[in-house]
Amino acid sequence: MRLLTMGVEEEFLLVEADGDAASAPAGRAPQVIAAAAAELGPLVQAEFFTAQVEVCTEPVADLATLRADLARLRRVTAQAAAAADCRIMATGTPVVPPARPLTITDCARYREMATRFAPLVDGYHGLVCGTHVHIGTLTRCEALSLAAHMRPWLPVIQSLTGNSPFAQGADTGFESWRSVEFARWPTVGPTPVLCEPEYEHVVSGLVRDRVLLDRKMIYWYARPSEHVPTLEVRVADANADLDTVVLLAALVRGLSGVLLADVEQGVPTPVVTDRQLRAAHRCAAAHGLTGTGLDPVDGQEQPAVRLVDRLVERAAPALEATGDLELVQDLLRRLHKEGSGAARQRAAYQRRGSLGDVVDTLVAATAAA
Repeated sequence: MRLLTMGVEEEFLLVEADGDAASAPAGRAPQVIAAAAAELGPLVQAEFFTAQVEVCTEPVADLATLRADLARLRRVTAQAAAAADCRIMATGTPVVPPARPLTITDCARYREMATRFAPLVDGYHGLVCGTHVHIGTLTRCEALSLAAHMRPWLPVIQSLTGNSPFAQGADTGFESWRSVEFARWPTVGPTPVLCEPEYEHVVSGLVRDRVLLDRKMIYWYARPSEHVPTLEVRVADANADLDTVVLLAALVRGLSGVLLADVEQGVPTPVVTDRQLRAAHRCAAAHGLTGTGLDPVDGQEQPAVRLVDRLVERAAPALEATGDLELVQDLLRRLHKEGSGAARQRAAYQRRGSLGDVVDTLVAATAAA
């Protein structure tokens, strides 16, 4: 079975360290990035808002290296944030509302996006943070075929990674409110089943017709990268717990390994409608592991925890080949025992009814890596 590489992008929220606005988003990304780049170079980058910072690993072949790289990126970025009188935390949405209007990162592309899509970015609602996994090395044709085979499994992966229950200072009732907010953007949703010529036709048409600003705005849940030879999976919230991020990367790579073998053997693409998939993603966003989902094999509703077991069973041959199966099983047991990121945020809030406690818990967990 072919060995695939993994790379992870993590988007962090910057929050105030103290003062009257403590725990609110802090627009100090330029200072944080300038300080962190002295050690990380291009691995630390700006995002749409100045209250966000993104870090990116290099592609790696084993989970131990991936974990070490992610821990280093978090440590250096946290130190740079501290020097700018703010903190980093990994969560899908801000827990505490901004104390002042958010500012857009000062670059031509983001300025044009903010103008053209003003209703989507006005005020608070556009500030969301995700964790994206890149799988490579793949041709464009391979990435599209893999995405088509992976479609039914992505709600299951999403159910493991909900970490945004709070928004505008209130509990939304969702595991992943980020999924709801981000879905307002064009193209967010299941990946269409397309061959390479069809992909080029569709994407070029979306840009030509001004539905999108450019090709980078393809926001399908799994998309061929436009700048590296990978498939990028984009269903997960930013997660403070590093074990959850490692588990996410392991499952995405393991699943990719077995599904790519199916592609190479000519196994037909699973037949599942976008309507079914969107319903499954809504369930994952709302309920995470406590709800139901769509079985990728037979299309029947099943408890989310059972679907996770099915996912591990499906990915097991590739996980065994890379020596990751036992670690994945251990990390899943821990996740079931301690709860999702959303459950941990709610537990932090319930101790004293304090949103500040939720932020402090997220900051500490992000730094603990």
